[in-house]
Amino acid sequence: MDTKVIKPEAEGRGDRTLKIVGTSPVRPDGVPKVTGLARYGADYALPGMLWGAILRSPHAHARIRSIDSSKASALPGVKAVITSADFPEQKYEFVGPERVAINFWHMTRNVMAREKVLYEGHALAAVAATSKIIAEAALRLIEVDYEVLPHVIDVDEAMQPGAPLLFEDMITRGIDPPPNEASNIAKRIEFSIGDLDAGFAAADEIVEMNFKTAPVHQGYIEPHACLARFDNKGQGEIWAASQGHFVVRAFTARLLDMNIGDVLVHPAEIGGGFGGKTVIYVEPLAAALSRKSGHPVKIMMSREDVFKATGPTSGASMTVRIGVKRDGKLVAADGVFKFQAGAFPGSPVMNATMCGFAPYNIPNVRSVGYDVVCNRPKSAAYRAPGSPISAYAVESVMDAVAAKIGMDPLQFRLVNACRTGTPTVWGPKHAHDGCAETLKALLAHPAYAAPLGRNQGRGVASGFWFNNGGESSATVHVNEDGTVVVATGSMDIGGSRASMAIMAAETLGIEYEDVRAIVADTASIGYTHVTGGSRVTYATGIAVVEACRKVITELCARAAMIWSVEKDQVSWEDGSARRAGAGKHEPLSLKAIAAKRALTGGPIGAEASVNAGGAAPGFASELCDVEVDTETGSVKILRFVVAQDVGRAIHRSYVEGQMEGGAVQGIGWALNEAYVYDDAGHLLNAGFLDYRIPVASDLPMIETVLVEVPNPNHPFGAKGAGEVNIVPVMAAVANAINNAIGRRMTELPMSPPKVLAAIHTAPGK
Repeated sequence: MDTKVIKPEAEGRGDRTLKIVGTSPVRPDGVPKVTGLARYGADYALPGMLWGAILRSPHAHARIRSIDSSKASALPGVKAVITSADFPEQKYEFVGPERVAINFWHMTRNVMAREKVLYEGHALAAVAATSKIIAEAALRLIEVDYEVLPHVIDVDEAMQPGAPLLFEDMITRGIDPPPNEASNIAKRIEFSIGDLDAGFAAADEIVEMNFKTAPVHQGYIEPHACLARFDNKGQGEIWAASQGHFVVRAFTARLLDMNIGDVLVHPAEIGGGFGGKTVIYVEPLAAALSRKSGHPVKIMMSREDVFKATGPTSGASMTVRIGVKRDGKLVAADGVFKFQAGAFPGSPVMNATMCGFAPYNIPNVRSVGYDVVCNRPKSAAYRAPGSPISAYAVESVMDAVAAKIGMDPLQFRLVNACRTGTPTVWGPKHAHDGCAETLKALLAHPAYAAPLGRNQGRGVASGFWFNNGGESSATVHVNEDGTVVVATGSMDIGGSRASMAIMAAETLGIEYEDVRAIVADTASIGYTHVTGGSRVTYATGIAVVEACRKVITELCARAAMIWSVEKDQVSWEDGSARRAGAGKHEPLSLKAIAAKRALTGGPIGAEASVNAGGAAPGFASELCDVEVDTETGSVKILRFVVAQDVGRAIHRSYVEGQMEGGAVQGIGWALNEAYVYDDAGHLLNAGFLDYRIPVASDLPMIETVLVEVPNPNHPFGAKGAGEVNIVPVMAAVANAINNAIGRRMTELPMSPPKVLAAIHTAPGK
């Protein structure tokens, strides 16, 4: 790993030198994980526990005529059987902001099929029994009468008139007046600025291309697992590995018609999520089985179930057209993005339409999106959901445009890079810099001038992700020995416990080793939204700092009491209370004040809950060198450089890890990964043997360049760092392949057979 840090000359901050922020102290979860003491979702057990198992559809699309579970219920050892009848019907409505709207009518049917099964692996019954063997035997006794229906998976085919309909009454939203006939198009979205026709009329060169991508899974190592228990009062507890235990609580309570306060969710360690564990699958089923049986119930998905029944990201079909003047100035861009939503509406196509052209200053833009249902699992978030897909198309065309006018691809991007004040296609102007800085970092990197050999090529690409803030809570308590406990409601996926401890220690002026950061259950901390959207270091970090500042105020008050002076005569500096004036008293350390807490008012602590706005977006620019084997079509990644604006790195090595991980996942997405279905709609590669994610031998050492353009809205300048790194990857790889063999790859994955076919196809055919 080669890491460089680039800081702009003016950071816009005049505070003291930071002592801990920006370092890489030992991670608090490291020892428990490498010694096996960390407890994941599958590690929990309770006395009297039953094993849950789920019956899943063998069909891609079928009407459920009837379900007979009587034989399963009669099997000795079976304590409960549930179907959709055990879940109350939900109102059909979209709740929340349009970009992340939720429809519980859809959610309850995804958790447990009702009228129809809509994809292979769709759950339609579940049992709880005294052993795994009995539970699985019971599933085989459940009799389901199906009416098998025609299915459709490809997004272009699903949009055609006469395609098999998943919902006979679905009328496309976003079209005025609404269509008269149902279709698989759940929603149409359009954003635009300027005059598109005039922009293209003014262009000297125009490039238009079509692209296809396949659905890919997040590939987390830990399958979904949970344990649920109900008591005689109707209150429930859940132990689950998720990206947001408050969301697990809220969604489970809603689907089971319970008060939110009657559900307590304990956070488990999580073995990866990348957006795929921001939703629920097994938790409501385990809870319903527990409530019905009176026993704790544990459910663990198999790897096959994870692939067949949990959300990959969307596959897509896209058309992008870009117009440019000969001097390199972009004048117009038009994009049409058609996304597979899976069995229920809700693909990240809105993100795609907003992010695709966002890195650039283009005066005339239109971006149109279609959310299309099809017979495969409902899509779920995957690291900057939607943005990597549209970036693959846009950044590929950007390279083709640069080549057409004879301009260096990085210089071309820099000339057109967005800056503070640049309009976005969805309306607001960019409020932060960072894009141009990442491009300059790549231009200055020695890799950009390194020589290439035969059949080797270099590609570059840039990307944008919003980054989020939102609701977070934190508490800070001072122990009697002067150590500190920081509790938050944010699941730790990318190192947030370390980051929270760093920010607390920096704020309080104490050592990192004196702070213990934990993730509290839903009854012990205020509401905190999911760990996703690159929001935790920003939003939860603000909550931690606010709670620490309250603690400092209290510590100063305690010191004033000890000294018998007014509170306004005491200040806090470098972990100690100091009296203003002639220095009649030695500073009082946090430890000294904590030791006298019982004499000065009792426990010392504070809490803070925020709904943080002001999050700054993420920008990344990346360079990829490849070598193509022209006899096999195999692509070898020779070098990969990630330059990303991280605001300010809180825990440096964790930020580097995020950048490296996003690059690796994007490389897999570019070259290997795809859901493969047969003609009956069956998934053929539901396991890591056939669904091939990158391994160490597939990869070079990822080089990271941390560009720090601090966000003034965060106490330490942090910007979300977990997602934008994946956005440009596929386009950078595609551009490198094109540079190596002179063939433009317009379909993902760029697997050896596709690359070989391109090599043997004459240009332009």
